[in-house]
Amino acid sequence: MSYYTHRPNPDFPPVVKNIIIISALMLLITWVMAGTFGVDLTRYLALYYPASPYFRPYQFVTHLFMHAGITHLFFNMFALWMFGRVLENVWGSKRFFIFYFVTGIGAAAFYTFVHWIEYTPMIHMAKVLAATPTPDLFMEFIKRFVDNPNPQVFRFIESWRMQPHDAMMAREAVAKVNEYVAEMINIPTVGASGAVFGVLLAFGMLFPNTELMLLFPPIPIKAKYFVLGYGAIELYLALAQPGSHVAHVAHLGGMLFGYFMVKYWNKNRTYFY
Repeated sequence: MSYYTHRPNPDFPPVVKNIIIISALMLLITWVMAGTFGVDLTRYLALYYPASPYFRPYQFVTHLFMHAGITHLFFNMFALWMFGRVLENVWGSKRFFIFYFVTGIGAAAFYTFVHWIEYTPMIHMAKVLAATPTPDLFMEFIKRFVDNPNPQVFRFIESWRMQPHDAMMAREAVAKVNEYVAEMINIPTVGASGAVFGVLLAFGMLFPNTELMLLFPPIPIKAKYFVLGYGAIELYLALAQPGSHVAHVAHLGGMLFGYFMVKYWNKNRTYFY
């Protein structure tokens, strides 16, 4: 009697394979729903700031399967396949599944926390301005929270200063501030980048001396230096471009959670691969 044991394809282990399939299907379904039925799934499945009326707790998970377009999807899934399949083959599917979603959700939580630090004073000042609207308060709000404001705003403030008790101008200023706050807290976040950066970090920790071939420039580099360089770039961009639509802070959050998970799992080991 002979026995046959099925072994997962090492090039497409099940967790990596299914994440890629689900993510690709979600992008296709998003296009179909928008084009055929006029339904924007991003409004329901992307991650929103908790103060947004569109926020739902389940979005901490669903946003990982949503992507902004084919390029966004390709680069995330290609990186997941390149590095994630190695980790899943080493760790096993269960541990890799846990790692992927903990780093992805952790990255989203870290990103939300940083936004809480950033948005709390903005929301508070908007409430103060609504209670006691003055040209000086409006100017302070613009200078503190608005990047590259329209010059017309400053002309409006100068006109208001000439008529500080004009109720119509006060209402217009409050409306502009509320509009800006709503715009900021209603920005959706999509993509698996936080989890993918956690995977990248884990690969660099477990296989630090593995040589990777860069595309630009086409030179080999050890994984540990590649990860350190990528992390440094993300940190710089997070500080230099805080209002960017690319969630650099989430990338750092994924790497941070990935670091602590790998250290915890390897606390009784004295070597890496």
